[in-house]
Amino acid sequence: MKPDRREQKVVDRFNRVLAGHDGVLEVVSIGASERRNGVSRDRTVLHDRVMPNPASFRDQTNWSDGYYELAIEVGSTDAAEIQAVLSAVWSAAGVQGSFAFNDREPHEQESVPCTVASLTEFGHLHGQVRLPTGQPAVCGCVAIRGGDDSSDWLDFYIPLGALDKAGIAYWDGRPFFRSAVMDDWLAVIGTETFEQAMFSLGVIGWEVSGCTDAATLAHKLPQERAIGYLLPHEGVLHYGAANI
Repeated sequence: MKPDRREQKVVDRFNRVLAGHDGVLEVVSIGASERRNGVSRDRTVLHDRVMPNPASFRDQTNWSDGYYELAIEVGSTDAAEIQAVLSAVWSAAGVQGSFAFNDREPHEQESVPCTVASLTEFGHLHGQVRLPTGQPAVCGCVAIRGGDDSSDWLDFYIPLGALDKAGIAYWDGRPFFRSAVMDDWLAVIGTETFEQAMFSLGVIGWEVSGCTDAATLAHKLPQERAIGYLLPHEGVLHYGAANI
């Protein structure tokens, strides 16, 4: 999985967010494939050791333990507006592929269109994304549609199982997973998305979808924030990082 220009743009912008912070983690890995008894297995080799591969679809532990999300309140129930946000997220994150099933590798299945219709048919869309550490990992997206006049949500996520295998650091001693590195990276993706398709609210963290809404916030960022917020006001997107 080689970084393309879109991925490099996200990485460059992420590094600008971290300007003034030392020690951006770089992970050097070698993708490899082996066959045993006629079965293809993906692996990552690092210093002559076989390491867990957070980009493997078949390894179901990659999809475990819930989702670290950029959850977007679209601000509409119109399918065309949801599609605009979905396309913008996929592009901003530099996601590779769009697949219906997470129990077989991308090369073992046909891709599906990255559309709201596919989300409706399959429930989730799955792909691979390059994390801010440079390591590829599984990712996915799901639409949460209210079916009434309330706004729909679109959640872009990386499962904690994959993040754990990728060695993403998070804060211990708290009742939930939280990573400042992931927060800032997802905030950059959300900002890139907003530039292509405006939305009402973005929230960032572990299983955060629907925890609040734009109407409740009334254009004001909370002073104390257990999660990250992307809140538009008068056409400008404001990022409030988690601070407690």
